[in-house]
Amino acid sequence: MILNLVGTGIPSDWCKVLEKAIHSDSFSNLHFQLLQESSNGTEIYPASDHVFRAFELVPFHDVKVVILGQDPYHGPGQAIGLSFAVPNKLNKKPPSLRNMFRELVSDLGVDLMPGHSDLTGWAAQGVLLLNTCLTVRAGQPLSHSGAGWEEFTMAVMDSLVKRKAGIVFLLLGAHAQSFKPDLTTSQHRVIEAPHPSPLSAYRGFFGSKIYSRANDALQELGHDPIDWGKISLK
Repeated sequence: MILNLVGTGIPSDWCKVLEKAIHSDSFSNLHFQLLQESSNGTEIYPASDHVFRAFELVPFHDVKVVILGQDPYHGPGQAIGLSFAVPNKLNKKPPSLRNMFRELVSDLGVDLMPGHSDLTGWAAQGVLLLNTCLTVRAGQPLSHSGAGWEEFTMAVMDSLVKRKAGIVFLLLGAHAQSFKPDLTTSQHRVIEAPHPSPLSAYRGFFGSKIYSRANDALQELGHDPIDWGKISLK
């Protein structure tokens, strides 16, 4: 399948606030690079109809929490357009996601439904599961870093920061935390923790209580808390 960013499903409400980014030279160059790679047979994840899925599931004015990741999973059958999420019933869950669920159980004591891992239940409650890069070459992590996605993601974050309604930004790891200086406005809340990957989970992610902290911040902002135990809509 040739990956074409034109007409792949950025909803109209997001298009309005991202119009400048979508029509930028950076985005055009990104579009050309992805077209060229995919037409040459390079396998790119996720599938083209899932690249902007995070925006399809969470309307702009419904965003309550942003969880910022790095780039999609680079293994076959994993990436579905939502940061950290994989399809339900995938036999082997990525370690970062397993660690996120482990901390969730420890933090809130929830009972997780076996096999649920697509995080659509979070998205339905206003959690924008965003990566700084929205595509990746198969088997090559961060292979589209510097191709133009970071500029697009920064435009997304800027549009959310300018919103009057408060948002909780959950930044996991140094890569996501590099966006922090642009998020420090009085109406929003920023929560930081180490990345849940095996390399850093034991360096402070476990025990970080990110889920209860996020809910406390949401209630402080006048929002209903997230039911984090509701992993999937299916």
